[in-house]
Formats: sequence, C-alpha cells, structure tokens
Amino acid sequence: MAARLVPVAKFVIKGSLAGAAVYVAYDQGLLGSGTQGAEALKKAQAALPPAIQEWTSYLGWELPPTPKFDFSLSDSWNKGVQSVMSALSVAPARACEYTVEGWKYVKDLVK
Repeated sequence: MAARLVPVAKFVIKGSLAGAAVYVAYDQGLLGSGTQGAEALKKAQAALPPAIQEWTSYLGWELPPTPKFDFSLSDSWNKGVQSVMSALSVAPARACEYTVEGWKYVKDLVK
C-alpha cells in the first residue's frame, strides 16, 4: 500500500511546485507583456542583492562583490528572436535551392 502511495505523493509534490512556480511567474508579471517583464526584471535586480547579502551574513559566508554588467537581456532576446524569424522567413527559398542542387547532383551521378 505504501509503495503505491510514494509515486503518487512525488507526483503531487512536483505538480504543486510547478504550479506554484507558474503562479509566482504570472503574479510577478513575467508572463505578461514585454514592459511587464522588464519591470519585473528591474524589481528582481533591485531586490536580489540585499536578500543575498542578508542570507550570507546570516550564514556567516563571505561572497565576492557582484560584477556590474552593461548587458541588456531584453536586447539580446530581441536579437535572438529576430535572427530566428529571419531564418524561418528564408527557409522555404533555401529549401527550394537545396532541392534543385540535390536533383542536379543526383542527375549527374546517374549519367
């Protein structure tokens, strides 16, 4: 009986953790528009260093200072999305070109 309950309990715990993660992401605005996501990122960047400092002092650890990056995650994300969309937009033409080249190659082999 207990052997059958362990997998069910694992499933319920994992499912509730996943649901809680989705709820928190939605509640913080990460699943909303781009501006809501940018605001949530700014809030996290402002709140995380003091929280980490508090926990490290509580645990007695000493961490090196965090480096300052001049890096925009949203710009990198947008660049990646643009690259993927660009590749997808030329995919049919490229597939046609590669098909023509393949047929020419096969015809040359058969001759």
